[in-house]
Amino acid sequence: MADPVLHGYFRSTASYRVRIALNLKEVAYADAFHHLRKGEQRAPEYLALNPQGLLPALVVDGTVLTQSLAICEYLDETVAGPKLLPDDAQRRSRVRAAAQVIACDIHPVQNLKILDRLRGLGLSGEQVNEWARQVIEEGLDAFDRLIAGESGPYCFGDQVTLADICLVPQLVNARRFGVDIRWPRLAAVEKACLALAAFSKAAPENQPDAE
Repeated sequence: MADPVLHGYFRSTASYRVRIALNLKEVAYADAFHHLRKGEQRAPEYLALNPQGLLPALVVDGTVLTQSLAICEYLDETVAGPKLLPDDAQRRSRVRAAAQVIACDIHPVQNLKILDRLRGLGLSGEQVNEWARQVIEEGLDAFDRLIAGESGPYCFGDQVTLADICLVPQLVNARRFGVDIRWPRLAAVEKACLALAAFSKAAPENQPDAE
């Protein structure tokens, strides 16, 4: 079997999630880079792979997988290694819910496409950045409350889960918009995760296309 190909971009937080999952599962992969700010994700060749024109996409044995959480769950179901979701159905639902706070509620409304549309509607650069900061802060407030009763170094105890895979890239993105990381529990989780090679290797600054 050929190595899967990850279509991504160093600064894409969704691509960052999948890089972490691949590393945790110790899956070797090849990179295909698409520069978001140059619009390369809308090139006809890429749209033939992913009609949404979004990153990432993971090509496995000729099959194209899209949407970062779906890709991470595919890896969890098909590749040996640490489980990204708990066996217990209730805890599995709680992990998914926390992950989706970021992947479904924070990220989509402060990503590049939406921010460009806000600029197109006449908002100033500072107004657009303030929009992004508000979205991020409100979402992280909720995330912090969702994991408040959990102990251990990671979001849900002693094992890295899909929630951690979503949180760490979002905190990187939060800092880009000037958000103060004022949640001690989230900062502690991030520190624990970044001590793992799977996370540090996946960091944006460590990618071949980093600028």
